[in-house]
Amino acid sequence: MKSIQTTATVSVDGKLVVQFPQSIPPGEHRVLLVIDDGAAPSNVQISKPPLALNVLRSEAWPADSTFRREDIYGDEGR
Repeated sequence: MKSIQTTATVSVDGKLVVQFPQSIPPGEHRVLLVIDDGAAPSNVQISKPPLALNVLRSEAWPADSTFRREDIYGDEGR
């Protein structure tokens, strides 16, 4: 029995693609597959649902107010 640790690619349709080393002869083999849920490769984008944020309405500021750095600090910086 041999133990091989490698990275496999699962396609969108659920098919698994694995590249074995040349030392494994062609033909049928019994294979044990272990999925490590905690270690996703860094190049895989995992889609996350959007955040559910509350919208706060505020009418305390005048409609024409701006918060650009130049407007807050002037020409001299801080």
